[in-house]
Amino acid sequence: MRYRGLVSSLVARELKARYRGSLFGFLWSFINPLLLLLIYSFVFTKVIPNTTEGAQPFALFMFCGILPWTWFATSLSDAAGSLIAGGNLIRKVLFPAEVLPLVSVFANMVHFFLGLPILVAFLLYAKHYPGPSDLVWFPVAVAVQLIFSSALALLLAALAVHFRDIRDILANVLTLWFFATPIIYPWFQPTVRDYKPYFDLNPFTHLAIAYQEILFFGHIGHWRWLLALGAASVALFLACYWVFDRLRDSFAEAV
Repeated sequence: MRYRGLVSSLVARELKARYRGSLFGFLWSFINPLLLLLIYSFVFTKVIPNTTEGAQPFALFMFCGILPWTWFATSLSDAAGSLIAGGNLIRKVLFPAEVLPLVSVFANMVHFFLGLPILVAFLLYAKHYPGPSDLVWFPVAVAVQLIFSSALALLLAALAVHFRDIRDILANVLTLWFFATPIIYPWFQPTVRDYKPYFDLNPFTHLAIAYQEILFFGHIGHWRWLLALGAASVALFLACYWVFDRLRDSFAEAV
């Protein structure tokens, strides 16, 4: 909270830099998810139709998980190189290094919120109406993901300063993590439920299911797992920040 002004200004700078020189600017935050959703709709209705009962239209069901996943995966990828990219700032004695990985998380959260209206518009068109009582859980899911992502962002940023291979390893880990999360396949399929104990060990499984239940189905039955993940994320954040703080003095020399 002490550096909230610095964080907000760096997030604004990051967002402006991302679209500097582009023709449509911030409109790409709406155009990209729209194009992605249209592509998924075409592929999963015409090319490889998915007729899973209870998850139709399937492209919308899948997009309810892909949108938060994109926020998560891009945040970690950006955060892993944030301290190295911000070396000039790190060398300043009074600059709080932890701000840089957190800026990556918050900047991508803004893109998540900008893409959300596209998803909501298509959900309403498909007559999927989230219940008001269940929408209360949406900010809870966002808060849990924010804490969880921030924890991993701090850890990866600190480790990547000393182990440059982290960023390359992370790209492969995120690919594996994506396919190990019930996003492009429903968690309630019999073949998936057979491996439920293993899916339960995946933290993002509970976030993906929570988003899908809140936005697509209009009711949430996964709230206990979500709250448990929230408590675990707070503990993880404290642990990751402790590691970050222990390595802080070595950043200026290593970047």
